[in-house]
Amino acid sequence: MNPQETAVVLIEYQNDFTSEGGTLHSAVKPVMENTNMLANTVDMVKKARALGATIVHAPITFAGDYRELSSHPYGILKGVVDSKSFRKGTWGAEIVDVLKPQEKDIVVEGKRGLDGFASTNLDFILRGRGIKTIALGGFLTNCCVESTMRSGYEKGYDVVTLKDCTAALSDEEQRLATEKNYPMFSRPMNHDEFLSELGGDQAAKTKSRGYSA
Repeated sequence: MNPQETAVVLIEYQNDFTSEGGTLHSAVKPVMENTNMLANTVDMVKKARALGATIVHAPITFAGDYRELSSHPYGILKGVVDSKSFRKGTWGAEIVDVLKPQEKDIVVEGKRGLDGFASTNLDFILRGRGIKTIALGGFLTNCCVESTMRSGYEKGYDVVTLKDCTAALSDEEQRLATEKNYPMFSRPMNHDEFLSELGGDQAAKTKSRGYSA
């Protein structure tokens, strides 16, 4: 992989998912702990950024009354409304502190649904920067990450899914997504495998000396 043509897309690393007190944290906490996804992501982002990859944050946010959605939402978005999650201006909608965007990172605006491409200018940004490879991590493994993966695949990107940088609502959902669905539309990897391909020998040396940016 060429780091200059690679973007790491971080999907919904927001307090409502990632942090104690978040509206949806208790639902994803067991799988987060089993995959060590937050610590893995922090490690991966620091090293990928240092290698020259573009870091893209794709949070989801809504007005306090969820007027962007239908008056009768169903499925996963009904769960968002019922739990009062990801409301603009709230702590829960903020990106978790350990992954706060840095100066050269990009924050995509306008995500209101599952697919990171659908209601945003993500594709425009990536193509404008000459990005060919996208590496996806975040929440939920079998929902927003998978939806974005499928769209990226159809749009012609080389899609990598970071298995140990994702979390779902159960171990079974995590397993089925990463083992059954991800290989159909991406190249599933753990974050250390991704870093090895991204930086080659440089990434290997970085890991061996415990580099931390």
